[in-house]
Amino acid sequence: MSPAPELKLHHVPPSHPSRAVEAALVIKGLDFELVDMSDPSAPHTEAMEAIFGEGNGTVPGLTVDGEPVHGSRPIMARIEELAPDPPLFPADRADEVREAERWGDDELQQLGRDLAWGALHFRPEQLGVVAGGEPLDPAGTDFAIRYVRATWRYHGLTAVRIAEDLEGLPEKLDHVDALIADGVIGGETPNAADLQIGSTLRIFDTIGDLAPLLADRPAGDLGERWFPEYMRGAVLPAGAFPAGWVPERS
Repeated sequence: MSPAPELKLHHVPPSHPSRAVEAALVIKGLDFELVDMSDPSAPHTEAMEAIFGEGNGTVPGLTVDGEPVHGSRPIMARIEELAPDPPLFPADRADEVREAERWGDDELQQLGRDLAWGALHFRPEQLGVVAGGEPLDPAGTDFAIRYVRATWRYHGLTAVRIAEDLEGLPEKLDHVDALIADGVIGGETPNAADLQIGSTLRIFDTIGDLAPLLADRPAGDLGERWFPEYMRGAVLPAGAFPAGWVPERS
């Protein structure tokens, strides 16, 4: 019997794809070390690239006995190889789960960043709440304004992009509802697509302006179901986005 590999998950605590792969490691019963790459004085990009290679400056990253694996989907696949049970890609629906996982990564995940940082642009004092504390005082808000502006530059965010993200969100939530109705996600135990999609939906749960779009629909419960402690209590009050930006539910 070969010894268990040494696993180190490089993350930053607010990162929802990092939370997705962390949950997968826990589900598999694998022992791992969390390596926090946060540095208030500098972006984590350079430190991540030093470990995972040029162009791989985002989190998460996993090392398996020193072997670098970068990105949530490759990490999920590597975890499945290390511990096949319980499966992240159940044999009877593996292709559907992989496609839903891809959709969650390629088409939904970025909205978790865009809309959270978009709301914080208009309510920067709430950065303290997102960090687990109280709304910031004026001096702290000055820092938050600089930090949020730098984050917008890093992610290439614009007001036009945020407005377009909001306009397209109901269609994406309808797609999540359809995946649940078809049994691809939302079963008794989470699969890779559940974790990929659910972690992003949990970010949406923290944005008060999105509550009417999430209420009373299957997609509205998925993030809380799989990630009940993630971002607990971190709620950006409704009214952050300008009037008319959040579409009405059809």
